Amino acid sequence: MKGAVRIRQARLADAEAISLIINVYAGSGLMLERAPETVVENIRNFFVAEDAGQVVGCCAIAFYTRTLAEIRSLAVQESWRLKGTGRLLVEKAEAVLQEEGVAEVFVLTLSRHFFSRLGYSEIEKEYFPQKIWRDCTRCPKLMACDETAMVKKLPVPNNTKNRYSLP
Repeated sequence: MKGAVRIRQARLADAEAISLIINVYAGSGLMLERAPETVVENIRNFFVAEDAGQVVGCCAIAFYTRTLAEIRSLAVQESWRLKGTGRLLVEKAEAVLQEEGVAEVFVLTLSRHFFSRLGYSEIEKEYFPQKIWRDCTRCPKLMACDETAMVKKLPVPNNTKNRYSLP
């Protein structure tokens, strides 16, 4: 029986499960495939949703500047969809980004309504040339991208304001 899902930082032992969940979506053309080795290389940027020791969902963060980051690779096993698991993963990622002082977070998504409910607004992809050069150039949909770019401003906590300023 399913219990309460728990969101936590991913561990190396989760890499295979993360890759499998993501690649179900990739097989349907919904996101880019991630090999377990690629997940291992970026494991500290992943969060997982776990139930009874089983990974049932994941997402990752990617930093572009000190104040701009992306939430990516959001994927949830079919039996855990529409139960708030994706929302919990996004909220965990946003909390970590906010703690780091990130002011804006963006997504490229096919799930506009999901992210809109979480406070994201549509924006032109051209605002994120770093993303396009880093990832989109290897995407088979590059010339006919059907994803929507969305952005959300995060409140900056007091303990990170002017964190990088000189005394």
